[in-house]
Amino acid sequence: MMPHRSEKQKMLAGELYVASDPELQHDMAQCAQWVARYNSGNASLPERLGAVGENACIRPPFHCDYGYNIFLGRNVFLNFNCIVLDVVPVRIGDGTQIGPGVQILAADHPRDPELREKMLESGRPVTIGRNVWIGGGAIILPGITIGDHAIIGAGSIVTRDVPSGVTVAGNPARPLHLR
Repeated sequence: MMPHRSEKQKMLAGELYVASDPELQHDMAQCAQWVARYNSGNASLPERLGAVGENACIRPPFHCDYGYNIFLGRNVFLNFNCIVLDVVPVRIGDGTQIGPGVQILAADHPRDPELREKMLESGRPVTIGRNVWIGGGAIILPGITIGDHAIIGAGSIVTRDVPSGVTVAGNPARPLHLR
């Protein structure tokens, strides 16, 4: 017989979970308090995030769900108004630069309407490689991997993995053939 798993354990494993669970609500409330302090200049990134590399910088305002699932490499930069829905790990590699208003969405919802009706959610990890440049207003969907040295054009919606060294743009984001 399988041991009982908490909603938080299910969430962290990328399984269906109930976000209104008291433990998760408590974690989100703690994160909201940290976000408010961070955005007012009274908190540091290492207080809440899973890992923060040397010289990593997030310009406020910044918003996230839990914080502890965000892992920043060295010299990572996120500009103003970024949102990270971090129900599962979001990893951002060394030297990556992220423009203003970018949304990184690891949170997901079932496609089956009966499961959505039960208020179930899930997550799929997002991994962004080293030396990636993500233009302002881009949206990175759940489960996406962006390879090292890739470029994501401003306003793009990334619905598929992006290989290393490739430039994509548009909705949905598609490879550009640059000269």
